[in-house]
Amino acid sequence: MEWLEASTENCPVQRTLDVVGEKWMLLILRDAVNGVRRFDDFHRHICLSEAVLSDRLRKLTSAGILKTAPYQEPGSRPRKEYRLTRKGWDLWPVLMALSQWGETYTLGPEGPVLEVRHTDCDAPVRVVVECSAEHSTLTPGEVTARPGPGAGLRT
Repeated sequence: MEWLEASTENCPVQRTLDVVGEKWMLLILRDAVNGVRRFDDFHRHICLSEAVLSDRLRKLTSAGILKTAPYQEPGSRPRKEYRLTRKGWDLWPVLMALSQWGETYTLGPEGPVLEVRHTDCDAPVRVVVECSAEHSTLTPGEVTARPGPGAGLRT
């Protein structure tokens, strides 16, 4: 079966984009990875309307990417903050790859807003594709894509 003959209905890229493939979702995740937890902080930092932010936080929570935890400031009503779940943290390499691509192709002359470095040696962190057996970095020319068990014919 050739790629153009395969149905994309079960495509993991498509299904992932159905959940997080919108700009605001990725910006919320970026902020969550960097320690933002509270609605007001997301709202202030991303400059997103309250209605849209509420909707996106609800969707990320429903998808199991974020979870809520109660908190209460002294003298204020109880509220909830948003924390990444394991499923949410598993999107970190995706965000890192987007950042890495952006630094290469879209960065302004002033440089990056955030530098991510290895805590032990202070070297910049980068995302690579590697062989799961040999742990060697691979280029697109060194991999073969073939239909998997979930592939079906395009109808």
